[in-house]
Amino acid sequence: MTNFVLVAGARLGASAWDEVAAELRAAGHEPRPLTLSGLAEMRGVAAGQQTHVRDIVDEVERLDLREVVLVGHSYSGIPVGQAAERIGDRLARVVFVDSSVPVDGESFLSGWPSGHVRKAIEENDGFWRPVGPEHYAGQGLTDEQIARIIDLSSPHPGATLTEPAVLTRPLGELPATYIKCLLDDEEPMPVVAELLKSESWELVEMDTGHWPMFSQPRELARILAESVATSALPS
Repeated sequence: MTNFVLVAGARLGASAWDEVAAELRAAGHEPRPLTLSGLAEMRGVAAGQQTHVRDIVDEVERLDLREVVLVGHSYSGIPVGQAAERIGDRLARVVFVDSSVPVDGESFLSGWPSGHVRKAIEENDGFWRPVGPEHYAGQGLTDEQIARIIDLSSPHPGATLTEPAVLTRPLGELPATYIKCLLDDEEPMPVVAELLKSESWELVEMDTGHWPMFSQPRELARILAESVATSALPS
């Protein structure tokens, strides 16, 4: 049995993983979806990026989890990548689901034209507000799935997007799977492409959009389960 700690991207909480968690549970694994501070049922809790890193590390340590696969989607790849370094030999693998990855000293908003996001955060009392259905067009989602994402979304604490990541070792040393969702962009971002040169990293492609836990939950669960077998292979 493998413990999967599942962390959704910006604006979403643990409930984003409901269908994936059901599939993993049916396959004999233990999924543990986690809501980060300031989101969903944790709204009202002050949060910066390092708060989110601690949320993940604390969950692993509180439950005394072993053979852990940390899974980060979108924004959450940044705190998940940092947490993966900090849980030591509890980690079996880290899986980045069409996500950003942490770069030491850089924030989620670094490296791309994000002035509009910073302005939106300033204008909305420090939060990145939820978006409408047009944001999810062309991502392999049904109207019902889009409506569900919107219903589950909450304002995202802006400080988590602007604070820098802190890495203690090269990220390429971690055993990792990167899942690229091809409807979002056919090529991984340059920093990810560089990390994929590491023998410890593998690339898996999905023919869907940026929210595969909604558009293809069964396929995503299968890939996550197979990542465990990858980690078990002799080096």
